Amino acid sequence: MSTLAVETSALVGRHLRHLSRVPMRLLGVTVMPVAYVVIFGYLFGSVIDVQGGGYREFLMAGIFAQMMLTNLQHTALGVVDDLGNGIDDRFRSLPIAGLAVPLARTVADLTRVVVACVAMAVVGFAMGWRTHAAAPQVLAGFGLLLLLGFAASWLGVLLGLRLRSAEAVSAVAFLVVMPMTFLSNAFIPLRGLPDWLRAVCEWNPLSAVVAACRDLFGNPGSAGDALPMRHPVAASLLLICALLVISATLATHAYRAAARGR
Repeated sequence: MSTLAVETSALVGRHLRHLSRVPMRLLGVTVMPVAYVVIFGYLFGSVIDVQGGGYREFLMAGIFAQMMLTNLQHTALGVVDDLGNGIDDRFRSLPIAGLAVPLARTVADLTRVVVACVAMAVVGFAMGWRTHAAAPQVLAGFGLLLLLGFAASWLGVLLGLRLRSAEAVSAVAFLVVMPMTFLSNAFIPLRGLPDWLRAVCEWNPLSAVVAACRDLFGNPGSAGDALPMRHPVAASLLLICALLVISATLATHAYRAAARGR
């Protein structure tokens, strides 16, 4: 096993042990998405008609994607916390690879959202959500979601290193997550929107991810005329990989610059 892998796994263990000692952090990332599943499933499900299936099956991919996107805020706040309590300075004083610290943070936060994903899936199943595709396709759908969560976490590392303030992180995360979530197909079908607003929603990158997951889960979808909506799986992979490469590169550079005191 490489030195980077050993160092990263040790730091991941540190993050997970810390999480077990502060279970409220895990509750924070699971309770809200589960509440969204229940509230939106029953509230919107009683008034929104979805072609080709029930609203609760339509909803789940959107809730999953929203939860993965919010991973950027949780990671950014964790980075800010490490900067504030001095643990980050201790890491920099150790003879470990600079990449290991942000990589461990993103992997640990990805592990946390896996737990949240399982909780949401259980609640969704109890409410009537079902997948109607072969197991490899369903697993591919969850893999796509986790890739989004991993990319969002790297973006969170970058935000935390640049902003260095919990208040600033929360404000920026709100400005990113809210418009992307609600100006998308995550919660509502787009067919009834005005043409200009529908176009905005269809070109929203999150809409492509949600549509791709619905296709892979075999759930009722939200097809559209925009290119990302006609080829959602390919568009999602392209967009998420681009976000991951750019965010990870900039975050690693920002961490190394901070370690040099710049």
